[in-house]
Amino acid sequence: MVTLPSVTLPGSETLPSIGLGTWRMGESASRRAADIAAVRSALDIGYRVIDTAEMYGEGGAETVVGQAIADALRVGTLNRSELFIVSKVYPQNASAAGVAAACERSLKRLGLDHLDAYLLHWRGAVPLAETVAGFESLRDRGRIRHWGVSNFDVDDLEELVGTSGGDRCAVNQIYYSLTQRGPAFDLLPWQAGRALPTMAYSPIDQGALVRSKPLLSLAERRGVTPAQLALAWLVDQPGVMAIPKAANELHQRENLEALAVSLDASDRAALDAAFAPPRRKSALAMI
Repeated sequence: MVTLPSVTLPGSETLPSIGLGTWRMGESASRRAADIAAVRSALDIGYRVIDTAEMYGEGGAETVVGQAIADALRVGTLNRSELFIVSKVYPQNASAAGVAAACERSLKRLGLDHLDAYLLHWRGAVPLAETVAGFESLRDRGRIRHWGVSNFDVDDLEELVGTSGGDRCAVNQIYYSLTQRGPAFDLLPWQAGRALPTMAYSPIDQGALVRSKPLLSLAERRGVTPAQLALAWLVDQPGVMAIPKAANELHQRENLEALAVSLDASDRAALDAAFAPPRRKSALAMI
């Protein structure tokens, strides 16, 4: 029996190593129906981790996700307990009171009574201790199950875990891909040492990576798509999951099937030759 890649959160909860991203969804009223259909398609195919944010379409993506979930729940194709829904708060809303209000707005748009994970989208002016206090209050009240951060580098995480309750951070979401391997130099080892999972956004560079000639050649040799190879490389790494956005069923299926693509030493060496590992510290990439 093949064991598919997964990541483990605090409390030993496991998640599949590929989820669905929703950036740029919910931005256009004319595309609303198509966006809802895309998320619903992903749910029907088997995606169980859905990532969104109040920033995406200024709440539009959360509304799209919420409608798709409501439709799926209504027809009985899945249960809420099967889903792991992630949203993110703007840094300007991340005060203790602000994060509570923002969370309630997100829950209303999603039509849910709780989030499975709520992340600080990036660092802002609000002290981390205040944001953590807000997250902890939401967790205590059952409005979120886990909290985490996004776009945090080592120094940010060190400051975070030094705050009261900061060691309960459950995940760090960062831009990480074959072309953006900087986090592997120091950030990923730091997180691995503390069993803090990494959630990789834009894992195929918003689609640009699939046109890479070296990746195309390697993927053809393996009999997989370039996207599948890029995703397989990510989830091959312990504690790393990927959340590619895919708006059509074909790409959604291809991406999810990357979980079954196993890499050997020659595959890893070929990918390292085409996309060099970092040799020094670099600034954390952000989109």
